[in-house]
Amino acid sequence: MKHFNFEEIDVGYEVSFDYNITDDKMQKFLEITGDINPLHNDLSYAKSKGYSEKVVYGMLTLAILSTLAGVYLPGEKSLIHEVSVSFVKPVFISNCPLLVKGKVVKKDERFKQIEIKCSIFDNKGDKVLRGNMKIGFVD
Repeated sequence: MKHFNFEEIDVGYEVSFDYNITDDKMQKFLEITGDINPLHNDLSYAKSKGYSEKVVYGMLTLAILSTLAGVYLPGEKSLIHEVSVSFVKPVFISNCPLLVKGKVVKKDERFKQIEIKCSIFDNKGDKVLRGNMKIGFVD
């Protein structure tokens, strides 16, 4: 886990890490959220809709951004203020691990807040999520 202070981070700073989504994580997400949509849980149903396998929950993919902020950039002192994303392409377990990237694009001294441009790519190099996060710092 990173321990950056606001003053230590500059515009242009970048991080990346791999993240693996598994059947177990899919099951835990279902248990936590109660999302029983068959597109995520029933292979036959997913195939009947034109997918080769079950589609990973979009919100599970989005949740990886919590790891980006809370572990990597800035780490333990982060407090997510805002997240805006687009789901560019469906994610499948067979396309994991995912590559998560974040880059500081703005720093607001007034609010001790950074803005991060974030992207997630599958193991083929295709972008599956893009977005921005505004992250404050706790002292």
